[in-house]
Amino acid sequence: MFFKKPTSKTLKILLHSSQNPIFSLINHKAKNPPYTYTQTKNYVDVYMKWKKDQYLDTIEHIHKSIQLKPVISLKNMIAQNPNGCIPISDVSKKGLHFDVKIKVARFLRQYPSIFEEFTGPQYNLPWFRLTQEAVEIDREERRLYEDCKEDLRERLKKFILMSKQKVLPLKVIQGMLWYLGLPEDFLECLDMNLDGSFRVVEMEEGLKGLAVESNERVLSVLQRNAMKKGVYSNEPMEAIEFPLFPSKGVRLRRKIEVWLREFQKVPYVSPYEDYSHLDPNSDIAEKRVVGFLHELLCLFVEHSAERRRLLCLKKHFGLPQKVHKAFERHPYMFYLSLRNKTCTAILKEAYCYKMAIERHPMLRIRNKYINLMKESQVILKSRRVNNPYVERPKLDLDLDCADEEECVEIGRL
Repeated sequence: MFFKKPTSKTLKILLHSSQNPIFSLINHKAKNPPYTYTQTKNYVDVYMKWKKDQYLDTIEHIHKSIQLKPVISLKNMIAQNPNGCIPISDVSKKGLHFDVKIKVARFLRQYPSIFEEFTGPQYNLPWFRLTQEAVEIDREERRLYEDCKEDLRERLKKFILMSKQKVLPLKVIQGMLWYLGLPEDFLECLDMNLDGSFRVVEMEEGLKGLAVESNERVLSVLQRNAMKKGVYSNEPMEAIEFPLFPSKGVRLRRKIEVWLREFQKVPYVSPYEDYSHLDPNSDIAEKRVVGFLHELLCLFVEHSAERRRLLCLKKHFGLPQKVHKAFERHPYMFYLSLRNKTCTAILKEAYCYKMAIERHPMLRIRNKYINLMKESQVILKSRRVNNPYVERPKLDLDLDCADEEECVEIGRL
């Protein structure tokens, strides 16, 4: 009912009704914790169209990482040999171990600027040693491991602290050493590489795990950057907006844009904090998952990883079954590259705003190895160009002469 000119009698009725308990509940301000009003799921599940990003698809140290990893493994095996060289028989049957899809000898010959081939002392077998350039980079790499041991140890500690029980199986850590920038033999000498905050424990199914004991509160990269900007006061259940970097040509639907604006206002739960009270189907739980992926990629060397590798962490980090959907739902934060016949998740913030995330110390060394790989392509190309042509017998193209000889043969018949 609408009143054009309310009388005094009408006002009395309205004032009387405002004292009703129903109206008092509506006007009462809520004093409950913020998370009780964020345990809802408002996301509209619509199709996200993938858009190619030319810049992120051409970053060398990301997309050369798949070829670089077996190169580094073979380099380490040669460098650790007392003689500094190995016969091909030592590695010819270890292609699966080094993740090499072709014959190991052929793989080594693809990088002459790293591996030098020579004839062995017995049976004329091919032997391989490192070139002088590769030896110098290997020495620099070992010095870097010693100088940055504390930083690398801290990254491993954060990786473990994000897990549910603050403990991870050694086989899971072994599979992530490449992304964390740790040497392949890191877990073989735990007493030398770890400090007193780490502890080897027995886990279920007879597995050995590595646990971290720490009472200090760890701040994520998002929290530290927000505190520097003065938009975060380190209070519990406080909202932090994710930095967004839309790619050229990527446009979200209106429903998703509305949801994203509200999603930014949802309280931020650090990956180092307890999340057991969260409803797994709520927006705040999804924000916790996105924050975990953001923090995880910040710890990695290239700030990227193969998506299938990350899916193996679901059990130990309390991630949902469809955690891969988080990369697709947030294209302003993550980019999925489809190069090298695999799907690589890339953190956009690391390359669109480089000052926000600390650069990994191992990245410079890997770039030097990648430069040697590029030099190998130049060497192989020059060998093909300078290879002398094989002499072939010249064909007589004098057709008239050929016809005359044919006529003579016919006349004789």
